[in-house]
Order: sequence, then C-alpha cells, then structure tokens
Amino acid sequence: MKLKGRVALITGGTSGIGEATALLFAREGAKVAVASRGSAGDGVVKRIREAGGEAVFIKADVSKADDIRRMVDAHTAAFGRLDIVFNNAAYEGPGKSIVDTPEDELDRVIDTNLKSVFLTCKYAVPLMIESGGGSIINTTAASAHEGLAWPNLGAYIASKGGVIALTRVLAVELASHKIRANSLNPGIVRTPLLESFAAKQADPDAFWNALSQEQLLKRLGRPEELASAALFLASDDSSFVTGTDMVVDGGLILG
Repeated sequence: MKLKGRVALITGGTSGIGEATALLFAREGAKVAVASRGSAGDGVVKRIREAGGEAVFIKADVSKADDIRRMVDAHTAAFGRLDIVFNNAAYEGPGKSIVDTPEDELDRVIDTNLKSVFLTCKYAVPLMIESGGGSIINTTAASAHEGLAWPNLGAYIASKGGVIALTRVLAVELASHKIRANSLNPGIVRTPLLESFAAKQADPDAFWNALSQEQLLKRLGRPEELASAALFLASDDSSFVTGTDMVVDGGLILG
C-alpha cells in the first residue's frame, strides 16, 4: 500500500475526480477526510468503510473562510495529523463571456477555485508541519495552460492559472518543512462539474461530440485516471517532484 499510515484531506471529494481519488487513497491505506459543501459525502465514506478503510465526511463550503477553518479543525479532531491535502473543489462559473459575467459570479469562482486553495493551505500547513511534512496537490485545468484558452470561461481559467502560480510559491515556501506542492492539470474529464457546464450550452450533444475530438486520444478522460495521477503525487513515487503542474490531458494541449 502506497499510503499506509497517512492521512488525507480532499475537498470536492464527493464526486468526479475527488470521489475517485478518495476511494483510491483509501484502498492504498490512507485515512481520508472527504469535504464537500453538499450532503452526499456519506456515500463515499460508506463505500470506504465497507471496504475496510477509515474515513469521515466534513461538510464545508470552501468559498467561505469560516468553513475552511472549521474543516481543518474537524479534520484535526478526527485524525490528529495531516500528510496529504488535495485541493480539488471547483466551480465552473456562469459559462458567459467576460463582458456578460456578473461580478458576484466572478467572486464566487475566485473564492471557490483560488482563494480556497490559499486559505486551506494557510490553515492546514501547520498541522502538516507538525505531522512531519507531506504533499499538497492542487487541481488546475488544461485551459489555464500556456497556448490554450476557451471562450466563456474567463473567470474559471483565470482562477486556475492563479492556482498554478500559487503552487509554485507553496513549493518554494514549504520545501524546508518537507512538504512538496504540485498541481494536477486534467484535460477534458467527464465529471459532474463538466456536465453542469455542458448543460448550459446551446447544443449539449454537439458540445460533447466536439470535446471528444479535442484531445489527441480522441476520448474524454475518466476520473479514475486522474486519481491515479493524484496517487503518484501523494506517494513516495514522486518524492523528488515539487513545484510542477502535472498535465494529464490525453494530449489536449498538443491537439
């Protein structure tokens, strides 16, 4: 088991990439705190416990600073240590042009996707240091990578670009504490978040068909494939990797 004896906190952990990662981390021996603003976390936790793992659900809206503080406090009360933080919660935004994006929607995207990563690390890092170090993983987006941008996602892409930059700073600041920080950059993965964005399109079927052709592999990614990449970054397999934006995109950026 690659994560035996370790404890992980995963935001956005009840669906998509977060859910798949929580299940995989648990199978690899980690104790897992699954955080989400919804109330569906019991399903993930139940599956982990039924398989013999240990997990708790923490209800938290990471767009709110008070919820983040309570989330870290609840994690501490449950497990007393923290080795892995996976900042995975995200909000896709209104799917509108920059001109038509309301300011409150911009704030919601930035608060959920960028500010939450900053604050989660702010409150979680002291426990990680006390625990002897570990790994921080932040989910970004291929659309925030150099050479690729899409319309109607201005707030989302800006927020994810900020996470890429923030991850580099975390890597520099925390290296002396034996904490590695990397970001995980998915291509187009069929998740509830993407399905929500697709539903806002004029022709969702055409949207899905177009997406399947964007990547060199001519298919959408699966959450489990990103979970495997997160496991690499969380485990000692990546012990000499920090400050990187790990692209797992099926060739999207090259397509």
